[in-house]
Parts: sequence; structure tokens; C-alpha cells
Amino acid sequence: MNCFSYLCHCMIDRLTKDKIMEAAEIVDVVSDFVTLKKSGANFKGLCPFHDDRTPSFMVSPSKNYCKCFACGKGGNPVGFIMEHEQLSYPEALRYLARKYGIPVQERELTPEEKAAETERDSMFILNEWAMKWFQEQMYETPDGRAVGLAYFRQRGFRDDIVRKFQLGFCPKGKDTMTQAALKAGYREQFLLSTGLSVKRDDGTMYDRYWGRVMFPWHTVGGKVAGFGGRVLDAATKGVAVKYQNSPESCVYSKRKELYGLFQAKHAINKQDLVYMVEGYTDVLSMHQCGIENVVANSGTALTREQIRLLHRFTDNITLLYDGDDAGIHAAQRGTDMLLAEGMNVRILLLPDGDDPDSFARKHNVKEFRDYVMQHEVDFIRFKTELLMEKSKDDPRRLSELVNDIVLSIAVIPDEITRTFYITQAAQTLQMDEAMIQRAVSRQIVKLRDEEHKRRMTGGQRSEGVDIPENTGTEAVDTAMSGPASDPSDDVVTPNPKTAMSSPVAVPTSGVEMLLAQLIVRYGERKICEVEDDEGVSRQLSVAEYISISLTLDGIALRNANASLILDEAMKHVKEDDFVAERYFLGHENLGLSQLASRLCLDREQLSIYHGKDHTRDEDRLLEITTHILADLKLAIVRGDIKDIMKRMKDAALSKEQHMELLRRFKELKEAEARLAKDAGDRVL
Repeated sequence: MNCFSYLCHCMIDRLTKDKIMEAAEIVDVVSDFVTLKKSGANFKGLCPFHDDRTPSFMVSPSKNYCKCFACGKGGNPVGFIMEHEQLSYPEALRYLARKYGIPVQERELTPEEKAAETERDSMFILNEWAMKWFQEQMYETPDGRAVGLAYFRQRGFRDDIVRKFQLGFCPKGKDTMTQAALKAGYREQFLLSTGLSVKRDDGTMYDRYWGRVMFPWHTVGGKVAGFGGRVLDAATKGVAVKYQNSPESCVYSKRKELYGLFQAKHAINKQDLVYMVEGYTDVLSMHQCGIENVVANSGTALTREQIRLLHRFTDNITLLYDGDDAGIHAAQRGTDMLLAEGMNVRILLLPDGDDPDSFARKHNVKEFRDYVMQHEVDFIRFKTELLMEKSKDDPRRLSELVNDIVLSIAVIPDEITRTFYITQAAQTLQMDEAMIQRAVSRQIVKLRDEEHKRRMTGGQRSEGVDIPENTGTEAVDTAMSGPASDPSDDVVTPNPKTAMSSPVAVPTSGVEMLLAQLIVRYGERKICEVEDDEGVSRQLSVAEYISISLTLDGIALRNANASLILDEAMKHVKEDDFVAERYFLGHENLGLSQLASRLCLDREQLSIYHGKDHTRDEDRLLEITTHILADLKLAIVRGDIKDIMKRMKDAALSKEQHMELLRRFKELKEAEARLAKDAGDRVL
């Protein structure tokens, strides 16, 4: 029974399952059982599933996945719990639901609950339509170009940045968008529930964002969850609030989203650092400057949900704000919460008169990064320099400064980090280190007592900080684990260097799994342009290119797993929101999901297709795909040659049969030469 069947059997509705999968972070789940240690953007440790003497178990926060490179086990949080605790799929879901306080009602969904799931899907679909409609209005109508697009260009934003963030314009006609949506078949209830339209007392509706430029909010997976609309400069006179955001709904909650995270997540993971700014235009300007690992909280206080979302990609955050009072206040907000979540916090106040938007316009990426590196400070130095100026020789204010720093140190969960900051604070404040250590310990006890009282009285946790579990030395090592076994475990992807080393009896399974690896990682990426029979040009994705090439040559993949991955990709590749890696890693078939994790985490498999300059896969997708297809065809031809050579040894062959085999042998050898040339020296 696959995971979907399990899900149906245990009557856990999809919305609840989504909540569990969204809440469950692989590092958090694995850390309950294994000690983890940071390793670049990932974590590593001793595998709990075999006698592991050297850390071979890797955890990827960005992919929410884990894998042991020794025993091969790996998976998402559900798979890890299934294997480690020997639970079934529904039991593992219940385990994680209890861990994260998510209620699970195991019963048949009521018609109302089924309707709620349908409503959520419908709202995402409507938001996607609205985003495209706002773009069309800005690019394809005179008013859109003269007003909306002109606004962005006057602000100095290039067209590629405007398109990258899918910005748009809502016309001045107060119900133009509403009428267009209704005409397109979208229902009134979804226009109201998404907040795109507002209903008057007389029952008529109008556009929430009429006359505004539009900033779509994307989920981390790329779905359009909501919008921010900015009134144009000419209309800001007398307007108290320039920006209007979507109201809270089942698809959009401002406390759970960060603007620009979808566009920034890969850069954050690569740089192992995120810059936090306040506004939409700060994000746009920094991207235009060349700095992409940036997100905005849009002027609201940071929440635990936002921080934990960021923590999936990095431990390191630098707060970038302007140096006025508002910027200083923004920098102070949420610092303790970030520290409590285990983030390494740096703060940079830009020169007076500059915000990230204006500063990025004046500098290139190198100048910007150099300035940040030279001027960013940790929270202790920030608070000390800020409050010392106000305190001067006032003992009471100095005491408040020390207590403020002590409170910040006390919420840090890792004791080694706490100890480091205690030493630094003592040196900075010129105080006895033991005194600060005692103050921090007292503060930890106080916070823990308050938390205990809250739990005893059933009170709700306020939006604040978590309490360190102990004041003793905490381990800094890490480890990882994997999911229940699955038929796909039987598939061993050969090292292509070995698979391609012999001109005889080359197994096609290894080459086919390289194709599967390409599809899982980059299946939706466009790599070339073709014309159909009517002369209409369209771009082919990696998955489509592989499928068409195999079909034209009459080749069927022999490896069942590779064939399944290609078939699954071809079913969904034309969907606008299809991202192969996200789809396969989150697949409800645990075997397929586990196999995808191996293909994603193993970065060595495609290395033989890189040039000596170690160019990234993404930059040579067409070349790599073509080479692997050539290797596959070459393997098949060599297998046929070997078969013919065996048959020619048969003494019972007639002269005609022998000549026919010779003719076929010659054709295959010619094909082998052509394919070997295409494949390159790697296979000769």
C-alpha cells in the first residue's frame, strides 16, 4: 500500500497532512534522536541505522531531507520517523502531529471540510490568474505602460527585475479587475475570500487595489498567496497608508510569509546567509544590485513562523536597516527571538539618509558586500554602542543596558554560543565574566519558571523567545537518519565512471538513472527551442527533450525507477507551477521520494559531465543531457554488438545468416563510432 492509500485509510485529510509536513523540519525531527553538527549549509552526524564510526549521515534543511551515504537510507521527516520508530505512515503522521501540536481528526471528511480544501485550491488558482492579469494590464494597455510600468522605471527598476518578481498594475477603474474575473468564470466568494475584491453595503463589489502597482507574495514553493498594492506617488498626498496587503485567509498569513523568499531561497542556501530588510523595494534594489539572498518582513515584527522558515535555509542573518530612529527600532525588534531560534545575528545600520533601496542603487555587488562585512556588528556590540550613548554616566541606565544584554544572551539555546557571548560582553562592558555568567544563569532559571507556570495554568505562549533546555554543556555534533525500506532501495545507481569504463557489456541502468537524476533536479528547466509542424516555436524542458529523443530512437527505458520518474515528470511538466525537485521530494510514494532524495543529495554523479572548469550543471543542461543520451544509446549499441559476436560463434549458422550478422555488425560499429564521438572521450 503506498503512502496515498495509507493517508486515505487513516482518514487524515490533506490539509492536516500539509500542516504536518509544513511544520516538520528535518533538523528538528532528527535532533530528537541524534546529535547533529553543522557542515556548510547542511548538517551531518553518525547514522542511527548502522554502526557508523565516522559521520556519514547528511541532513539538508533546504530540501527538508536526510540521507546516509554509507547505508543509503534517507528521507523526509515522516520517512525518518517511520524507520527510526518502526511506525506505519499514518502512525508517523500522528507522531509528528503530536510533536507540533497539530490536532488530527481521524474520520471521514464532512462535505464542509471537503469544500474548505476545494476553497483553498480555488483561491490559489484565482491569485495566479490575478497576478497574470495585473501583468497583462501593465504591459499590454496604454494606461498600464504609462502609469504602472512608468512608475517602476522612474524608481530605477530594470524590466528584468520587474518581470522576475511578477510585478503588475491594477487599473484605475474601480471594478475593472472584479468584472474581468467574473467574466473569466471566477466565483464571487473567492474574489472576496482572497481579498481581491471588496463588497459594499449595497451588494456591489469593487477592486481592493484599484489604481495601485502590485507586488505578489509567493509561498516558499512559488504559489501566489497574496498581494501588496502601493498607491502611486501622485496619489499619496493625504494617504496615511501607502501599501495595502491582502487580508488574512486560509492561503495567506503575513506572519507566516516573507517577501522575496521564493526568489531568494537558492541564493540563501548557497551563501549560507540571509539579509533581512523592511520593504518590497529594498528587496528589488538589492536583487538589481546583484545580491539575491535577501527577504523583507514588510515593516511588521518578526514572528517565530518566519524565523523557522528562514532557518530551513541558513543559520546566519544580517539585519539591514537605515540609521534613523525607525531603523534602530526595527533592528531591535525580534533580535532576541532570532537568538532564541539559534540564529547567528548580525546588524548593520546604513549611513544616515540611506535605506537598503537607495544604498543598493549607489553601489555594485562587491562594494555592497564589502561595506556590509566592514560595518556589520553582532548584537552585543550593537546594543552596547547604542545604549552606551544614551547611558553615559547614569548608573541606572548602565544597569538597564547590562540587563538587556544578559536577557539576550540567556535566550540563546546553545551553551557554547552563550559562553562565547558572555566572554565578549564582559570584555566589552569591562565587567567580571563570572558576574555576567551568574546573571545569565539566573535569567535562564527565571524564564524557565515562567514557562513552567504558563504550562501548568494552560496559558498560551506569547510571541517571544524559547527557553534554553539546560545551562550545561550542549553537544555540537549532529547526525541523520532515513525512511522505511522500499522497493526502490533495491536499485543501486552505479558510479558512471565505472559504468562507462568498459566498451563491452555496459549496463544501461546506471546511465538511465543519470537521466532520472537530471529529471528530478532540473526536469522543468527549458533548454532548447523547437518548431512544430505548423512552424510555431516553443521551448522544450529537460524532461520533454529526453522523452522526445528516446521516442524518436525507439528506446524504452529498462530501469523501472527511471521509467517511472520520466513518466511522472511528463504528466506534470506542462503545469505552470511544476518544479521537478519539489514534486519528487514531496511525492506521497515514499519509495519514489526516497530515491529522489538520493539523486538530489548525491552531487558527484554528474561530475564527469563537467568541464575542467567545474561549470555548474545548471549552466550546461543541454550539453549534459545530450551527452547522457549519447551514452545510453552507446551502451545499447555495445550490448547489441556483444550479442552479435556471441551469435557469430554458432557453428550452425548458414552462410546467409552469417553474412546478415556481419552486415548488422558493420552497421552497429559505425553507429558506435558516431555515438562515441558524440559521447566524448569519457566513454572510450
